[in-house]
Amino acid sequence: MKEFALIFRMSKHADAQPTPEQIQERTNWLASIAAQNKLVDKGNSLSAANARIVNNGAAITDGPYTEIKEFISGYVIIKTETLDEAVELAKANPIYKIGGSIEVREVVKLYNHDR
Repeated sequence: MKEFALIFRMSKHADAQPTPEQIQERTNWLASIAAQNKLVDKGNSLSAANARIVNNGAAITDGPYTEIKEFISGYVIIKTETLDEAVELAKANPIYKIGGSIEVREVVKLYNHDR
């Protein structure tokens, strides 16, 4: 099995605070992945307000930039046999109902965690 990061993106104009129904839908989606034994890490939400960008030469700016129309709101790590299977799991996420999107990327391990 391969691991894939599902990276959640939201419009910066989307409601920052999800409704209880939206939270329940996301919880149900995660539970369905966990029930298939495909959930590696339930991830976390990421703050859009409290961030810094560190550039080459250690130049630090406030971020994310105001001209960016969307921001990364969180992530989840799943395991599937293929990228297409990971995409199918991502399609069931309720984020699309509120204008979000999901980027699916394979996790490439740089070193062995079992050492």
